[in-house]
Amino acid sequence: MPVMPGAMLGVLGGGQLGRMFVQAAQQMGYSVTVLDPDRNSPAGHVADAFICADYDDPAALRQLSEQCQAITTEFENIPAGSLRALTQHCVVSPDANSVSIAQNRVREKQFLVDCGFSVASFAVISQPQDIATQDVTQFLPGILKVSQFGYDGKGQIKVANVKDLQAAYEELNHAVCVLEKFMPLKSEISVVVARGGNGEVVTFPVSENQHVNGILDVSIVPARISPLLAERAQNIACQVAEKLNYQGVLCVEFFVLHDDALLINEIAPRPHNSGHYSMDACITSQFEQQVRTLCGLPLGATTQLSPAVMVNLLGDVWRNGDPDWNLVLQHPTAKLHLYGKTEARPGRKMGHFTVLGSDTETALNDALRIKKQLEPK
Repeated sequence: MPVMPGAMLGVLGGGQLGRMFVQAAQQMGYSVTVLDPDRNSPAGHVADAFICADYDDPAALRQLSEQCQAITTEFENIPAGSLRALTQHCVVSPDANSVSIAQNRVREKQFLVDCGFSVASFAVISQPQDIATQDVTQFLPGILKVSQFGYDGKGQIKVANVKDLQAAYEELNHAVCVLEKFMPLKSEISVVVARGGNGEVVTFPVSENQHVNGILDVSIVPARISPLLAERAQNIACQVAEKLNYQGVLCVEFFVLHDDALLINEIAPRPHNSGHYSMDACITSQFEQQVRTLCGLPLGATTQLSPAVMVNLLGDVWRNGDPDWNLVLQHPTAKLHLYGKTEARPGRKMGHFTVLGSDTETALNDALRIKKQLEPK
């Protein structure tokens, strides 16, 4: 039976993705309880109820399951055991199996390879001896990535040779890592896909993503790629969701090589930064879609109504105090989204803005001009 408006939903995680889920759910008539260990969490500030506790706190999980008819997650590092425990009492989406795969790079890479998807060549480094006993030179130059808890460029180090690799592994405290061969890229793209419990699947338009220091900087939608390549990426994203037997919103990130070959970089079992444009440019946002998949409702149309460019606002923009938001707001097709975070730090995502346009290049030029104007002098 669908969970209808008026019910209480739950979300594990109180960051900006949780905040935008809460707001989408409330707009549809739901109430939301947020569980997060940070008393000042952005999602907690807008939720109908807030539980301040660790994600594996048994009493807190019991309280959440008693209050809510359906529960989702904001990010992939929620303990899979917590999701299994909650499943005994209410609807949980995404499921523990999907999250356990996506939160560990080794499991994720192996899952993708086992399912026949293309990924960059990689080696698993579990202990210092692996560097000596494996032929790691075939994966160099490359990027060493911690298997868990790495995000936005954190826990990743570029390595050119074996000496670099040894130093990087030491710097990462001998954590289990994936050494991924560096690939010369034409571009990076991503596809957000939503899959319902009945197997219904829809994809959002493909996003072209540009990163700075490992953090998403600008997303251009639709991506400036051929329709055939876009369709291929969307089809692969749907196949990943089906192989996972996934229910919810999922993002698949791709590397595009110079011959237009597609390699899956990683999967995120949640709405994604590169899908934020959908809040302003699509019939249904990725967050409304998250509510719909969680509650067993029919999926919304993902038609893009206007070309869009999304720009992340990092804490660096606050270096000289609050930015002059009139630089964004005076633009008639710019949409400003601030996340309610109390402390601006370099590299911390504080918000984003999206510029709509009659065509992609117009939206991109306007977005980059605003971005330049916001940079601290």
